Amino acid sequence: MTELSGSRPLRPAPSRRRVLSTLAAAGAAAPVLAACSSPSSPDTSAKAAPPASLGSTPTKPVTLNILDVAGNLALTKPMIEAFRSAHPEVVGRVTYSTGTAPQLASKVQAQQQAGNVQIHLVLTGTDGLAAGIQKGLWYALKPYYDTFFPGLMANYQPAAATMTSLAQDQGIELTWYPSGPLLEYDPKKVPSPPATTDALLDWAKANPGKFQYARPANSGPGRTFLMGLPYLLGDSDPTDPANGWSKTWAYLTELNKHVDSYPAGTTDTMKNLAAGTVHLVATTTGWYINPRALGTVPPGMKVARFQSFTWVSDAHFGVIPKGVSPNTLTAVLRLLAWMLTPEQQASAYDDGYFYPGPAVKDVPLSKAPAASQKVIAQYGEPQFDTWITQYPIKNSLPATTQVTAFDLWDRRIGSTK
Repeated sequence: MTELSGSRPLRPAPSRRRVLSTLAAAGAAAPVLAACSSPSSPDTSAKAAPPASLGSTPTKPVTLNILDVAGNLALTKPMIEAFRSAHPEVVGRVTYSTGTAPQLASKVQAQQQAGNVQIHLVLTGTDGLAAGIQKGLWYALKPYYDTFFPGLMANYQPAAATMTSLAQDQGIELTWYPSGPLLEYDPKKVPSPPATTDALLDWAKANPGKFQYARPANSGPGRTFLMGLPYLLGDSDPTDPANGWSKTWAYLTELNKHVDSYPAGTTDTMKNLAAGTVHLVATTTGWYINPRALGTVPPGMKVARFQSFTWVSDAHFGVIPKGVSPNTLTAVLRLLAWMLTPEQQASAYDDGYFYPGPAVKDVPLSKAPAASQKVIAQYGEPQFDTWITQYPIKNSLPATTQVTAFDLWDRRIGSTK
């Protein structure tokens, strides 16, 4: 299994999963705007404001170029293809490409500066979202909420709703999960997994080079481990990596003495676990389920949580680069609204890699495709649902703060290897 993006695993094309072709179009009915603008050339300035008004339907079907830097297509490609089939008057063709979160901002910025924005929708985690917000690359979408996304916040499940604040109205949250930090281990090598941060450090000392996590800026489990430690260690301010993480940075510095390397992506840590190179890795709900379902990691691997536990949740967002045309902007907003209907959100269970996955209310596992239900029944952890309700859930760090945390980790920890 190779890594599709900075934060999620690559999985086979979802041909075995049925696209929900019978969904009612009413759930994503075209919004009607009071004013309609005529087509115009894209505004390619990174400082461009979004068009003041949009038509309810493009003047002609558009081709959408979608860049995924979060592995999100594994969850949402069926939704996108279902929309294209149901609304050929809006989208005639969709192209897909993949990349990494650390490369996203520079790639989009280069297109904007060249006056040729070819990326129309980016599917990203909090890492790429944060970098783009910091550089002012995404359109502000709040002017379109009432028309394209009526009742948006009320539609989200509570924990997912809190994560929308990270987008600063510059992206639409599409999928959500509580993430971690969790530990995945080989029970043949680790009969009793560490249950506290002190126990993890002691284990790493006794087993040098056998614990591993990936670079946080490019890894969901890596950044969840990083952002979860301040809660586990009782730091003065878990939301302030520069001034409130004294215990976390001291802990990571000590742990660093017993870690051989920090892979560029999570997939490498999973491969190392499977190969026996390491015996214990940072993981999340989805990274525990999905690689085992795909056969990348042996099914006998186990998962554990820390005794004193706080979830740090994660989400995927759809963001629109400044500079796309009004026609294309209309099409993307229509698509995003479609993707937030409960019927389409059922696809987000996928093969468990963003478990649970749906960001909106009223999407139980029983509504998921049969293939998803089968995978989660076979490879899921029954305690996950209990843990999700039992322990507090905190947001990932806000955009600029998250960038600060990644930079500090790169300089203080990652650069030493």
